[in-house]
Amino acid sequence: MKNGVMMQYFEWNLPNDGQLWKQLKEDAPHLAERGITAVWIPPAYKADEQADEGYATYDLYDFGEFDQKGSVRTKYGTRAQLHEAIEALHANGVQVLLDAVLNHKAGGDYAEQFNAIEVKGDNRNEIIGKQRRIEAMTGYSFPGRGDKYSSYKWHWSDFSGVDYDSLTDTHAIFRITGKGKGWSQGVDSENGNYDYLLANDIDLDRPQVRRELFRWGRWATEQFGFDGFRMDAIKHMDYNFTRDFVADVRAACGEQFYVVGEYWSGDIDTLEDFIEHTGGTLDIFDAPLHYNFHGASEEGSSFDMATLLDGTLVERHPELAVTLVDNHDSQPGSSLESSVADWFKPMAYALILLMSEGYPVIFYGDYYSENRVASPHRHIIDLLLDLRRSHALGEQTLYFDHPSCVGLVRHGVANVPGSGLVLLMSNDLAGNKEMSLGPLRAGETWHEVTGAVNEDVVLDAEGTATFTVPARSLAVWIRKQL
Repeated sequence: MKNGVMMQYFEWNLPNDGQLWKQLKEDAPHLAERGITAVWIPPAYKADEQADEGYATYDLYDFGEFDQKGSVRTKYGTRAQLHEAIEALHANGVQVLLDAVLNHKAGGDYAEQFNAIEVKGDNRNEIIGKQRRIEAMTGYSFPGRGDKYSSYKWHWSDFSGVDYDSLTDTHAIFRITGKGKGWSQGVDSENGNYDYLLANDIDLDRPQVRRELFRWGRWATEQFGFDGFRMDAIKHMDYNFTRDFVADVRAACGEQFYVVGEYWSGDIDTLEDFIEHTGGTLDIFDAPLHYNFHGASEEGSSFDMATLLDGTLVERHPELAVTLVDNHDSQPGSSLESSVADWFKPMAYALILLMSEGYPVIFYGDYYSENRVASPHRHIIDLLLDLRRSHALGEQTLYFDHPSCVGLVRHGVANVPGSGLVLLMSNDLAGNKEMSLGPLRAGETWHEVTGAVNEDVVLDAEGTATFTVPARSLAVWIRKQL
């Protein structure tokens, strides 16, 4: 996505009022005007209850069309309203990426009995006790939808694990046993084997399951015109399935079909292992960069800013890096809570929006509101979005050479007069740095545009000047139009 910007258009605490698709439709022109080129929408299909955010997936084919799980609409609206939102976004040149949750299902319609064995939570390869008969809600008949769109019905044999046995009222992790059953091997090694995450874990090694999910990927794209998927929880999914699913949907929808995967690990070596096994066929969220931002915001002046990009995807694999500051899983109260402190967020957004590498994501909670509290960052994000389009162009020089004051230069391009910028960030005292735009910019007057610094600077004969930044803040400098 050349110079694109994605927005995650939801946060964890949105009201269950069925209004998100309507809001998104109305917001489409504004998003395009601000320079948003793609919107990542939440899981849009029926969950185990209406209030669920969509990750407790019940029926992938019910986008708010059938009376199932107590309602027709989802938390976000109806299928018709989703169609209208997508049409509005496309009319404004904004792509739509659906959150695809293919790791697990929840809210089964009836109980089934089968053989399973309990395993330890912190080592799923270690068995507790003996194989026994258990009972869980693994039968899916979809009574509200019937066979429309798909006649496939799910049973215990389509899953590899569950988290509850109703026969003994036991909450634990149970690996389903039988011919061909077992944890997938192409998954993260945390907890011994991290195939199991929650609810009824889908057996992605089962051929008929793979065929059904491949079919759904093509069907959903054809029905709604999605431009791509955000694939949830891929660290818990067999990497062979992920690679093959992406190849299958692209075979049907075109090689331009975009896919970004959520492999939530702060370890760059783990991410590189996944990239090697999947051949770099999909982009990945830069979780290591997020954790660097989080650490910098927590540690304050003791954090070495020169290491801010160390061990990140955008450093090692910039062509695959989707850069982010926060998301629904990292925000306060979420399962992976690691939110970036407010004082540091403007700097984090400045870096992902103004540097040349990476595909940046703006989080709904940081732009609009989080838990119904308006974000204090919208103004600076709007400014940075404007600068990204008009000035953050051309070659880049990094100045990550000081423990508290770092920055970068974008040198601009000839066909956009006045383009180019200087970014400085400090996590401690006010600072300054000599930075060069090159001799072709000699004599230009530059000014700071966030309001942080009042004095202009003039580039010398080599196109160099000393730029300043206030304490614990950022400064962005551009050529002054005289």
